[in-house]
Amino acid sequence: MESLPAQLQASALTGLSMLVWLALLCLVFIPLERLLGQPPGAQQRRDWGHNLAYYFLSSIVPALALSAPVAVMATVAGMLLPPAIPATMAALPLPARIALVFLVGEIGFYWGHRLSHALPFLWRFHAVHHSPDHLYFLVHTRAHPVDMIVTRLCGIAPLYLLGLAGPTAAGSAMPAALLVFGALWGFFIHANLRVRLGPLEWIISTPAFHHWHHQRDASQSCNYASTLPLLDKLFGSLHLPPAFPAAYGIDTPMSATLGGQMLDPLRPRHG
Repeated sequence: MESLPAQLQASALTGLSMLVWLALLCLVFIPLERLLGQPPGAQQRRDWGHNLAYYFLSSIVPALALSAPVAVMATVAGMLLPPAIPATMAALPLPARIALVFLVGEIGFYWGHRLSHALPFLWRFHAVHHSPDHLYFLVHTRAHPVDMIVTRLCGIAPLYLLGLAGPTAAGSAMPAALLVFGALWGFFIHANLRVRLGPLEWIISTPAFHHWHHQRDASQSCNYASTLPLLDKLFGSLHLPPAFPAAYGIDTPMSATLGGQMLDPLRPRHG
């Protein structure tokens, strides 16, 4: 067991790394959004404080909460899977294995995300992410921890079930890399960048692609994929017109306080 000084040192390093990443993200996206984005509204200016809190909350809580279930998944998969399956996956050339991890993980993220819209109980938590009426890069981390945990489990669980990840350090590197890449790409697709990227938009997700997912018209839910629009094309949820949405946000009532946004989805609902 780690000593208290070692734990404090690890916590301090984690906090410092988060601050460094935040500074880098601001240095990249704030100038770009001012140059290529829509002028911010009053809500965005008010929500900066909340979104900064979400940045730290979303970086710490899901990672801590996922450690136990991921360890259990890795152990159970190692016990139940025939040894030939992980051996076959491990024998694949590294580029093929990376591509397979990416594809399987993205399919899992897609369906986890789509279920968070389709199932009323999950939507209670996911609605927090859709509440802003103006998108910019920091909205990416504006998410209820329960929502993030569910979506991440949907993305990484298939990797363990298919023998693409395991209990060893090497076996856990692929899921970790997938989550890091997804997090970084998430800042880009939420950014307030009013530019179109032509044919590239049909190959990999862009701000235009994901902005349509945040359109205010809830009857037109679309574009659930994290990075691969092909999945939305395949499953009938792709929507990519030439313009940007006219309005963002939701009609679901949302608490004005951070504490309320954390607790409201957990309270029983009547009627």
